[in-house]
Amino acid sequence: MLSKERITAIVTTLFVWSLAGALFGGLFVGLYEVLQVLGLHGWQPVVVAAVSAAMTTAAFYSAMPVALMGAMSGVLASIGYLIVAGPRLDVRIIALVAAGLGVLGGGFVAWTSQSGSRPLAETLTGLLAGLGAGIVLAVVLTLFPKPVGTFVMAAGIVALVGSLFQLNEHWIVKAVHGWLPDTIAAPLVAAMVAAVVGASMWMVAGTTAMLDLETKNAVDKVLSEVPAGFLGGLLGGAVTGIVLELLGFRLEEHETA
Repeated sequence: MLSKERITAIVTTLFVWSLAGALFGGLFVGLYEVLQVLGLHGWQPVVVAAVSAAMTTAAFYSAMPVALMGAMSGVLASIGYLIVAGPRLDVRIIALVAAGLGVLGGGFVAWTSQSGSRPLAETLTGLLAGLGAGIVLAVVLTLFPKPVGTFVMAAGIVALVGSLFQLNEHWIVKAVHGWLPDTIAAPLVAAMVAAVVGASMWMVAGTTAMLDLETKNAVDKVLSEVPAGFLGGLLGGAVTGIVLELLGFRLEEHETA
């Protein structure tokens, strides 16, 4: 019979992995659709979206203070840009401004805490996990050309990235933690998160801004696919988290920066 502590650990794991999976799934599908609109095809949008979403989710999962500072910087930069520029929206400028503010916010976190280079090490682990999972998914989609829904794609990529991250996190972080520069780790991670959040704000603002019809339709198409990615990631994260917990990968033993 399971003890109260064990049940609590399983429920907590289910909750955390579900939220992380939902975040990843929504980001992945949104980025995947945006990259297709921007002209990327074949394996490119799959791999780039998987890497970007994995890095962002890894930052939130393992370096919450830095990721929150980056997210707040992205929101503030986006709102400030929208106030100043009005309807003249440019996703590249929003992302650049957000990243710049994220560098400042991350620098403040690095100055006030002792996180060292761990946030960047965790984000690099997410990069490698996303790259591996993205390549696997791209190969599967190439071998089986029948269209795959975004719900299934999100659930599958979340399971792959989550497993790769959890299985390889310890040795990757241990291998790179010593030589990564402490002073720029938090600013780089915060800038990356801020840029992703800024681009996401652009997608939301684009539905009501004075965009041309073609761009507005493209943004609407992206937003219509995000809920399926969110739900697919939620399911994939929940199942993966429980399986890893039962296999002995304890959430309570996970170190954060």
